[in-house]
Amino acid sequence: MLENIPLKYLWILLGLAIMSMELFLPGFILVFFGLGAVLTGVLLVFIPMGINTQLVLFTVLSIILLAAFRRMAQGYFVGRVANVNPTGAAMEKFDGETAVVTEDIVPNSPKGKVEFHGSFWNADAEMEIAKGQKVTVLARHNLTLKVQPFN
Repeated sequence: MLENIPLKYLWILLGLAIMSMELFLPGFILVFFGLGAVLTGVLLVFIPMGINTQLVLFTVLSIILLAAFRRMAQGYFVGRVANVNPTGAAMEKFDGETAVVTEDIVPNSPKGKVEFHGSFWNADAEMEIAKGQKVTVLARHNLTLKVQPFN
């Protein structure tokens, strides 16, 4: 089946297949090898050449495209942040929100836990708080929430 397809079209198909693999393999490198194959096929339409010349052309074109355009093109696929946080502090505001105690909270003990926004967090409080009670979040210290009984 493939023996009936001219080599120039095989290069173009190979290039398209390589570029489509970029969807599954991150790194933004394969697209340039795919472009090298497509360009080799396009040049083969206009300039007849042997297989060794085609392979060298494919390799050289791919490396030149990779070196010249990867850094520039990669910038188009990087996520952007709308609100910049120059302090580096956590942008989430937990103060004043409510949570539910899932394990009894004992002051200065790592045993207390609460469910907050669908996740389980370590919790600490000034007084004992029983499982099942609602609490108000006062502050967040790394992965531990400082809480007090809900009023």
